[in-house]
Amino acid sequence: MIYTDEEIIELCRSSRTRERGFRILLSQYKERIYWHIRRILYDHDDANDVVQNVFIKVWKSLDTFRGESKLYSWIYRIATNESLNYIRKMKKHKGTSIDDVEYLLGGTSSNALMTGDEIEKRLYQALDTLPAKQRLTFNMKYFDHLKYKEIAEILGVAEGTLKANYFHAVRKIEKFLKED
Repeated sequence: MIYTDEEIIELCRSSRTRERGFRILLSQYKERIYWHIRRILYDHDDANDVVQNVFIKVWKSLDTFRGESKLYSWIYRIATNESLNYIRKMKKHKGTSIDDVEYLLGGTSSNALMTGDEIEKRLYQALDTLPAKQRLTFNMKYFDHLKYKEIAEILGVAEGTLKANYFHAVRKIEKFLKED
């Protein structure tokens, strides 16, 4: 059964049904949030760690959710911020270069005919070269099929800025993919 945001929030705010409401929230949103984070961080274990942090924050902050946006948008914003914080924290501890990513992904093929897996690897390598805001915008638009209005609400950025970020991201990805 699919619950509305209002039903989930009502269940979560009642002391008698809070845990049940949160389990419902998890069942409806955890997988989507995981894949959003996974496309930002790439690593399964890192993504799982960040997902846990996201839902801990959601649990602690449910009482302060004002309902000015959709519940999913609110959780998505928390997930995005937690992912960016994780990247910042990891960069302080060790820098990751594109060479490291290429090594982890198994290198690229110089063959003219690439498999679907190789194409996917190249796309993720290209995404890794983008600035964080462009990568986020691209991921949300391309993979999550969100509208600019939804992305603007989640990131707190003007739609025009997002359109420019997406345009530049697509151009950089195309250039990266054509270079090989």
